[in-house]
Amino acid sequence: MVTAPHILDDLAWRGLIAQSTDLDALRRDLDAGTVTLYSGIDPTAPSAHIGHLLQWLTLARFQQAGHRPIALVGGATGLIGDPKPTSERTLNDRDLVAGWVDKIGAQLRPFLDFDGSNGALLVNNLDWTEGVSALDFLRDLGKHFRVGRMLAKEAVSRRMESDEGISYAEFSYQILQSYDFLELYRRYGCTMQTGGSDQWGNLTAGIDLIHRVEGRSVHALGTPLITKADGSKFGKTEAGTVWLDPSLTSPYAFYQFWINAEDAKVGEYLRAFTWLSHEEIEDLERLTVEKPQARAAQRALAESVTALVHGPEEVARVEAASQALFGRGELRELDAATLAAALAEVPSTTVPRSDNPTIVDLLVGTGLATGRGAARRTVAEGGAYVNNAKVEAEDWTPAETDLLHGRWLVVRRGKRTTAGVELVSAG
Repeated sequence: MVTAPHILDDLAWRGLIAQSTDLDALRRDLDAGTVTLYSGIDPTAPSAHIGHLLQWLTLARFQQAGHRPIALVGGATGLIGDPKPTSERTLNDRDLVAGWVDKIGAQLRPFLDFDGSNGALLVNNLDWTEGVSALDFLRDLGKHFRVGRMLAKEAVSRRMESDEGISYAEFSYQILQSYDFLELYRRYGCTMQTGGSDQWGNLTAGIDLIHRVEGRSVHALGTPLITKADGSKFGKTEAGTVWLDPSLTSPYAFYQFWINAEDAKVGEYLRAFTWLSHEEIEDLERLTVEKPQARAAQRALAESVTALVHGPEEVARVEAASQALFGRGELRELDAATLAAALAEVPSTTVPRSDNPTIVDLLVGTGLATGRGAARRTVAEGGAYVNNAKVEAEDWTPAETDLLHGRWLVVRRGKRTTAGVELVSAG
């Protein structure tokens, strides 16, 4: 029988401990019984993204080890926003933020177990912040904070040095987050907070507040900021942030983001974002070195994380679309939403039905051929395909029955170069 590693050893193996308070003291508390811990997310958009997913999975790992997680959605802090390094945040409408709180709360629920003796809690910091008066805020909380330490926070200091400066609202964010930790300690015995390492100043401010007010030592653990191999921000594509909401990032685009992971980083992502065992991940890392062309680790990563967020049924749809798009499956079996999402990830164009385009027109219009002469050569050499069927005549035009879901064509040059065409009616 294989014994599961200690939660701290597992996190260390997965590369998920970037900063911490006293790890030995934390280990003793974890070994002594159930520890209640929390991590927070501010609703500054209608969806969480994969950076938030890392925090939720970290909470889930602690819960699996027998501890009690609290997931906080900041209905109060989301109205202010953690200071950005560059400029002031837009202050969103209260009703808009409240709607985002509900959406994000619904997104995180599947990642935690809300039943049992260590069942998770979902909380909103507006519940204990909204009723605090300005005088109480200053007298009961503000008096415990030293401006010099608050100024030392990187995002604050960078803004202080900029032409724009920083508003008192954003400057006070650190106090609000610290108050969350204090309230969760008082209400639920919460003695640990996790968050990204860029939040370390806020995490330790909460520790200091609890120590000053309650005389108790508590814990903080900072996870690393996940980056690409070149050091750029992880979770960004040319189209923007990778969201968990399928209406903002389709399951197909979500899957493609993971399957395009660089060899140098895929092992790190497997450790941070999947429930695969140490042995499974080490085997995949070995295959990446020995047979990188097979991309076994990328496929396992994409399948695991997409199933985790969108479910195994979406994985099956996405993989079928990926195969069919490049001639290894039946395009007509794809539902309209999956096909549309797949075509959104390749070069696409719109053509009026009245143009009655030929295969040459389609190859040129999609950019698969540099000119009409090149398009004709592609057809003559047997390299032109529409909906995975070879087109052998350069004057070929699509019939109504060729249109997938009554509107799309998938045009391909050779084995790997694919584009989408949507035929639309005039007016």
